[in-house]
Amino acid sequence: MTSYDTRRVEGHAGQQAIAALMAFGTDTMFTLNGGHIWPLYDAARDQGMKVVDTRHEQTATFAAEAYAKLTRRPGFAALTAGPGITNGTSAVTSAWFNGSPLVVLGGRAPELRWGSGSLQEFDHVPVMTPITKSAATVKDATQAGAMVHAAARLSMTPHRGPTFLDFPLDLFGPAAGDVPLPDECVGLGIAPNEEAVAELAALVAGAERPAFIVGSDVYWDGAWEPLRAAAEHLRVPCFFNGLGRGTLPADHELAFLRTRGLLKARADLVVVLGTPLDFRLGFGRFGNARVAHVVDAPSQQAPHVEVLTVAGDSNMVLRALADYSGARVDHDGWVAELRAAEEAGRQSDQALLSVADAPIKPSRIYGELGRRLARDAVVICDGGDFASYAGKFVEVFEPGCWLDTGPYGCLGNGPGYAIAARTVRPSSQIVLLLGDGAAGFSLMDVDTMVRHQLPVVMIVGNNGMWGLEKHPMQAIYGWDMACDLQPGLRYDDVVKALGGAGETVSDPAQIGPALDRAFASGVPYMVNVLTDPNDVYPRTSNLG
Repeated sequence: MTSYDTRRVEGHAGQQAIAALMAFGTDTMFTLNGGHIWPLYDAARDQGMKVVDTRHEQTATFAAEAYAKLTRRPGFAALTAGPGITNGTSAVTSAWFNGSPLVVLGGRAPELRWGSGSLQEFDHVPVMTPITKSAATVKDATQAGAMVHAAARLSMTPHRGPTFLDFPLDLFGPAAGDVPLPDECVGLGIAPNEEAVAELAALVAGAERPAFIVGSDVYWDGAWEPLRAAAEHLRVPCFFNGLGRGTLPADHELAFLRTRGLLKARADLVVVLGTPLDFRLGFGRFGNARVAHVVDAPSQQAPHVEVLTVAGDSNMVLRALADYSGARVDHDGWVAELRAAEEAGRQSDQALLSVADAPIKPSRIYGELGRRLARDAVVICDGGDFASYAGKFVEVFEPGCWLDTGPYGCLGNGPGYAIAARTVRPSSQIVLLLGDGAAGFSLMDVDTMVRHQLPVVMIVGNNGMWGLEKHPMQAIYGWDMACDLQPGLRYDDVVKALGGAGETVSDPAQIGPALDRAFASGVPYMVNVLTDPNDVYPRTSNLG
């Protein structure tokens, strides 16, 4: 067993738990009040941890995950027993798929009465086990701090992910325990196999038309500087996925947004860095290109394709690529080909971004938004087609400024993500992009933004339908079912009723002025844009 420096914490198990989390730099709890977790509140109050309470446990858990995404520290959600924990399971599952370091501490019915039918008596551990790196019940009060430390440390150990502990109500009596202090190795990955890295470097250097696809684990590893060094040294064009967006600025000569289709058509080597070979990446197939996969842990090796896999910390892999000194092919012609295609795509996009059609095309919204976004703006996506347009048009310039749902595709993440973003980055623009369907999941948590004085600019692409389902159903069946929402619904009135502000826009010329009012408002502000229900997102991915 690893030994750590410790400090003695007097008080109940909750005091130890909060002390253990704060030692990792986690300074905020996201929660919804329930009696089973009051001792955690008591400890947070005593130790100066900020508490942000939401209107739904799913929002609290999504907020905790976004906190992790924004800080690269463990996010913390405290959920009360029974339905409090089950309400958070979809968000925990999203964190599992996203590889986000999330610690969920839950309440639990008293151990001494277990089986007697106490309020919200439910064994959470079997539910949480498949969607966490570890799930357990704390049964010895003196070990609470050590167990929370271990859970937080495990959440930060590549491949990162959520962990869960619950605390029986009768565990919170007087107690004391030793709380370990974090060591310098927290969050560091394993060293890659040197021969595999050398083979990868030679492949990149020797390819005629190589490309990097940069995913979230490069961000989690904090490896954006080694990425830049490797890309510039070997002259490799970069494409981005998830939190990989912004690890190289969108205006860098080797950063590309609009030419991903050329990977299947022209690339002869695609190196996927820190993201799964899933539906978002054609399940790891890029035409005739050879594929290499850099993962942060051996557990992330793709089982369904034969590719060169390098397992290890992105910093170490990318530094080795940046230090490569062997023979190499000149990639400048390939970069120039992509750059010409990128600029042609940019020019083509301008017509979409400025289109004056009514009803409003979603692309026009992004044209107006793009002119108003600062380089450090945090853009949050919660939706189907409307969020997909964001991925197509929004340029990201700094790490940690793009928060999407991730491969699990669970809607309702947006308000929680926005709450955390404003909490963590009080001086940045925070923009929440919502499909009208997605808005129905957790818009009530505008109340949380209002109560905690967290101004957020919200934009709803309101086409009165579940567009991601309606248009494909029409294409496949010739009819659709259960796809329609109220046309023209006044989501801005919902926000106003909850204490924010907003307006509905139906004229494309008014989108920009409405956004200006939203950014200047200093409150949660909804720009509810009525968009063309006949606009079909040009989706090409095989989702299954």
